[in-house]
Amino acid sequence: GDVQDVVPVTRALISVSDKTGIVELATFLASKNVHLLSTGGTAKKLRDAGLTVQDVSDYTGSAECLDGRVKTLHPKIHGGLLGVRGNEKHEREMTEQDIGKIDMTILNLYPFEQTVAGGGTFEQCIENIDIGGPSMLRSTAKNHAATTIVTSPDQYQEVMDVIASQGGTTLALRRKYAARAYTLSASYDTAISTWFNAQLETETENEKRTITTRTYQSEFPLKYGCNPHQKPASISSLTNNPNGLPFEVLNGIPGYINLLDAANAWQLVKELKEATGLAAASSFKHVSPAGTAVAVPLSDAECAAYEISRADADNLTPVALAYLKARNADPMCSFGDFAAVSDVVDEATALILKKEVSDGIIAPGYTPEALEILKSKKKGKFIVLQANMDFQPDEIEYREVYGMTFSQKRNDVVLTKEHMKNVVTESKSITDAVVVDMIVASICIKYTQSNSVGFAKDGMMVGVGAGQQSRVDCVKLAGRKVCVWYLRQHPKVLGLKFKEGTKRQERVNARVRYIEGDFTAEERVRWEAQFEEIPDPLTQEEKDEFMKSSTGITISSDAFFPFRDSIDHASKVGVTFVAQPGGSVQDEQVTKACDEYGMIMCHTGVRLFHH
Repeated sequence: GDVQDVVPVTRALISVSDKTGIVELATFLASKNVHLLSTGGTAKKLRDAGLTVQDVSDYTGSAECLDGRVKTLHPKIHGGLLGVRGNEKHEREMTEQDIGKIDMTILNLYPFEQTVAGGGTFEQCIENIDIGGPSMLRSTAKNHAATTIVTSPDQYQEVMDVIASQGGTTLALRRKYAARAYTLSASYDTAISTWFNAQLETETENEKRTITTRTYQSEFPLKYGCNPHQKPASISSLTNNPNGLPFEVLNGIPGYINLLDAANAWQLVKELKEATGLAAASSFKHVSPAGTAVAVPLSDAECAAYEISRADADNLTPVALAYLKARNADPMCSFGDFAAVSDVVDEATALILKKEVSDGIIAPGYTPEALEILKSKKKGKFIVLQANMDFQPDEIEYREVYGMTFSQKRNDVVLTKEHMKNVVTESKSITDAVVVDMIVASICIKYTQSNSVGFAKDGMMVGVGAGQQSRVDCVKLAGRKVCVWYLRQHPKVLGLKFKEGTKRQERVNARVRYIEGDFTAEERVRWEAQFEEIPDPLTQEEKDEFMKSSTGITISSDAFFPFRDSIDHASKVGVTFVAQPGGSVQDEQVTKACDEYGMIMCHTGVRLFHH
């Protein structure tokens, strides 16, 4: 048959469980002389509203049966939906069998997922598997050249607008609605399949999961993926998760890597708050934390190193204090970060972010004053995400790599003080403050690319070593960052006299390079130009002497230490406390090394690889 653009609606079949707006839509259709067919509760509601409705059983000549399991499974229904308009054979057979054309189906599917979520019994869930609805949906969508499938109240207004202006539904509308209907059908069947497979308690895991179907709802496009040539790119949500995405975009346009940072950083600070009860913050770059901290007061030396007065530091709110510390763990690496905080962002936190170079933030909420400050940052392009506190991810997570799909149980373990009780060294005295440092370091490396180790002191990360193939190299990398962090408090570093107008990040970078000291001749010229007077070098002897006063630092590792070399190196930067999973054949050797240095070590029993 010929495909026409605008098809008038003469007969509509309505069967909905969600009756939102259905009376208004049916009233509109009746005003256009549309013959209304309906079933059960929907028919009653429409009649109660004064509308003329024909029962499907009356239309088909077949009564509903089997406790309502069979209502619409009839040739007069599906023939009326599937008959190809303009096809001579179809038209003749429809006339011979007294099958009238049905131009529109308005339906919802039985609330299967809600029944499961509500704790329904096996029998109740089975009874809420819709049969007639998906059958009509697919028949109508298949014949979208002539028939319109409407599956949600959020489509009703558009349907009325198009019919009012065009005299019928357009082909573009019918195709759009058919695509959405098939997505709904796939999602519905996925939910049933997933649930049903989970009920096969007697089967092995492999047998239960022979086929896994997942459907996604595209939420919004992204400019590109990891790199500009990786197009197209988008962010999607699982269609069977009623919470949608784990965040809402309040400002800006997030990119692919921004959202990876946000997802990991939010989980980190959320878990830190749960584990410690303290406001938590993290500064992320390229899907690993540059810094992480909880709200523990600053020392005077830290105030000087972080360019904040004692009085201003004492007046910081907990969430502002946490982010200030997280940002100052490694301020060079935090340049252009994505921030996350566990608490509502207040004005004090927003003012700290305002002066830093940062791409965005995710938080559970924002005060009106804070939101206005952040919205004005980066000429209005600063990304502001509000975390969905009700969001619950699925227990099993999936990832596609090179045509393969990996699945695993989410790493939902939250490290707490209970994990720090198995002290294996001769010295066993651990204070509550040290336990907090162990938790901060352990949760931080849980969200750091492996291999990873992290050093913590006074509730903040002071060195993160990420993504090295050798664990001792992680220790050396993070240990170098510890040295830079601590040496930023050296009197000669604090006494650097910058020229007026030197920008904040330039001062940060200049101090780090002063500590490192390995200038090229050309670099030294530009570096020295930033100062009122050229500084005397910070000698290796001066650095070594100052580092001797570094003590009480905690190291945590995402997996066991295979050799004592990591402990040997950690001793050089002031490590006193160690948290690691344990389980190596070299545990005895590593424990002996800790005893030799007077360190206190606990075995958490939890490996935290992150890839």
